[in-house]
Formats: sequence, structure tokens, C-alpha cells
Amino acid sequence: MEKWQFPPAGGQMDLPTQIYYQTMNGHEIQERLKKNDLIIIPVGSSENHGPNACSGEDTFLVTRMAEQIAGATGCTVAEPIWYGSHPFHHMGMPGTIMVPEEDLAAYLRAIMAGFWNTGFRKQIFLNGHGQDYVIPLAIHQFAKKYQVPAIIVDVNWWFVIPEHIRDKAHGGPFDTPFIHADECETSYSQALFPEMINQEYAVSTKPMKIFPEGHIDKSGNAYGLPIPFWQQIGASAIEVVSTPEGIVGDATLADPEKAKPGLTAIMNYLEKLVQDILKMYPAGKLPPIKAMSMRDKKEIEDVIKGPLNGGKHIYTLGYPT
Repeated sequence: MEKWQFPPAGGQMDLPTQIYYQTMNGHEIQERLKKNDLIIIPVGSSENHGPNACSGEDTFLVTRMAEQIAGATGCTVAEPIWYGSHPFHHMGMPGTIMVPEEDLAAYLRAIMAGFWNTGFRKQIFLNGHGQDYVIPLAIHQFAKKYQVPAIIVDVNWWFVIPEHIRDKAHGGPFDTPFIHADECETSYSQALFPEMINQEYAVSTKPMKIFPEGHIDKSGNAYGLPIPFWQQIGASAIEVVSTPEGIVGDATLADPEKAKPGLTAIMNYLEKLVQDILKMYPAGKLPPIKAMSMRDKKEIEDVIKGPLNGGKHIYTLGYPT
């Protein structure tokens, strides 16, 4: 039997499997923290992915990955962030729910603080949506505000496997470049949650070209071009005008078999990331205070100890406004 299942038997968000933080009781959480204090926080979006795919596609991509990683490593998964920030060219697309960047960053900072205070001081944000410019901002704002020992990393799954999301002309498995809700993204979705994809309604679109080629990278930054897609305006037409179908590319070419090698690679990496973090920092162990903070050592030791163990809560250092 293969280690990773594509497709998996189904999602686990409402099952008492001790995968998700929100389905565990207080006793189970405390027992988990003694063994494994790393949590994966999936960050997705709710947006138009065309007539054939569910609007939570970005979210289900990362939750279905995270569930299997938790099963393999014993870490915990948080219920996902369902609404995300969006680049300018997504504005006005019906079905796309846009959260301002500053609001999402504040929300993420509060989540980091809450999980840190609970005892999950190792956090992996697993991002499934083109909000690459927001999550790192929130991480650095959290660190500057609290200056506590922690391990918090942001993984955009596509950054791990660029060779697996390219088109055939560049050594990848796809006929077309990865953009949005297209051949590539739909293939990955079919491999992880085929029950939510109906290819009977898949279409192909040709987005407007309003900028010379060779400068702005496609989704996933798979081609190593100088300018990532989010570092511009004016190079991408607004989708509600250019591709009102919600698909930017050709979703009719999707095939889950094209995605399975890439999925295996990302799963192997995520498992290694979790294991490497926990090997260096087992449950209860953190990077040294002096390496991460110049606050008073006793003050930091008190918040590490926590309010239920004779110490203090993290909000004594500030509230995540």
C-alpha cells in the first residue's frame, strides 16, 4: 500500500480522529503537547474556480495534504483559514471573497499568539492560495511584537515542487502553464478531492495579454522569471473582464495522474520538515531565548511556563492588535 493516498478516503475536519485541534478535548490537547507540540495551520481562500470546481479548492488542497502529514508524524492540524487576501486582478469576480491584507495579517498574528499561548510553539502555515505577500508579513509582525522563542514557517506548497507544476516545454507534466483553476490546479484537486470536481463543466479560456512575455512569472513562480505575479499591477488583466468563467487556462486537460508525482514530492518534503523540526526541538524544547529575544530573560521564561503552570500568558507582552 502506498504511503500517501491520492485520492484519500475523504476529509477529516468533522471526525474525532485527533488530527484537528478543534475536534480534540482539553485532556487530549494536553497529552498531545507532551509528545508533539507542532501544529500545521492551513491557509486557503474562497474564490471562483470555474463551473467545474468548488470555491474552497485552495483550502481543500492544503487540508487534504495536512491531514495525511499529521497521520504520519503525530502533529496536529488547525481547522483552516477559509478566507484569504487576493491580488488586485481578482477584484470584482463573483464568488471570490476578498479580505484586505492588513486584516488577514492581523488575524494570522492573533492565531499565532493564541496557539503559542496554548503550547503549540512550532507552527507551519501551509498556504494554498496566492497570498504569498501577506503570511510572511504576519509572521515578522508577530516576532517583532512578542520576541518569544518560536518556530513559525510559511510553506507555499508550489514553491517546493516547481519542476512538477511546469508545462512540458519546460520539463513538467502539463500541456499548459499553471495559472489559476486550470489544467494544473484542477489536476491536483482531482487527486485530492475528486468528489468536489465535476469535469463535465470544465472549460478552456484565453486570458488577455497586456504585458510582454519573459518578465512576470506565472502562478507558483515555477519558471524563475524576475518578477513574481504579485509584484505588479498592469501586467495581468482583471479576471472578471478577461476570464469571467473563473478559469485562467484550460481546465479540460486536467488529469489526476499528472499531479501524483508532484503530490508525492510535496508530501515527502512536508513530512521531512516536520520530522527535522521535532528532531532538533522535541516537544517542550525551543530555540534559546538569547537567540531570539533581548527582553528580560525572566519575563520570557514566565510566558514560556504559561499561566496554568505558575507563569504568565503571552498577552502580558502585548495584545495582537
